[in-house]
Amino acid sequence: MPRGRYSLHDPHDHTPLAEEHFQCAPGPSGWRYVSQLTTPSGDHHGSVDLTLDELGRPLRLELHAAAWQVRGAALDGVTWVRTDPTGTDATEGNVRAQAFTGTSPAFLVATARLLRLTPSAATRVRLVAFTDPVLAPRTVDQSWTLLKREAHATDNGPLIVYEYQVTALDTGEQHAVHIAGDVVLAAPGIELEDLESPPSQFS
Repeated sequence: MPRGRYSLHDPHDHTPLAEEHFQCAPGPSGWRYVSQLTTPSGDHHGSVDLTLDELGRPLRLELHAAAWQVRGAALDGVTWVRTDPTGTDATEGNVRAQAFTGTSPAFLVATARLLRLTPSAATRVRLVAFTDPVLAPRTVDQSWTLLKREAHATDNGPLIVYEYQVTALDTGEQHAVHIAGDVVLAAPGIELEDLESPPSQFS
């Protein structure tokens, strides 16, 4: 069960945004990721709880940020309920999309798991992104390409690292994502600061 800490920053000016303390593991249903976020000053900033099925689809998502809450799942595309800080106003949404995304590294692992690309293969994916600070939903289209798969020697045996190129189809902006098992090693705005045990390898 990998457990560790990511630092999140603005990918453009590198302003620190938060630290995400996480743990994740494959399970009977597929894969689960839970995390707590803190601000650079150490205050509680939010949480992520994501469970995938064996095919990488979101069985359950629960996000908290700035007293806003989102609960969602794969249902007729993806369906979610977003609740305001007072708890009195809940808005339901549904989009013919394949999964969710957001600032948490969990979503990069989840998308890679969903697509299961082979080297040099590319595919298009539609996602619902929940954007900080109020978890506002936005539909985004991306193209994912698996550029290469490399084995790196470690004390615990070979570590298989997958390098993806992700393209935002509305702007054409491209960036690289490096994933080993269920841990993001590097991506724009994401740094893996601490990892207490090796990544879990998906079958």
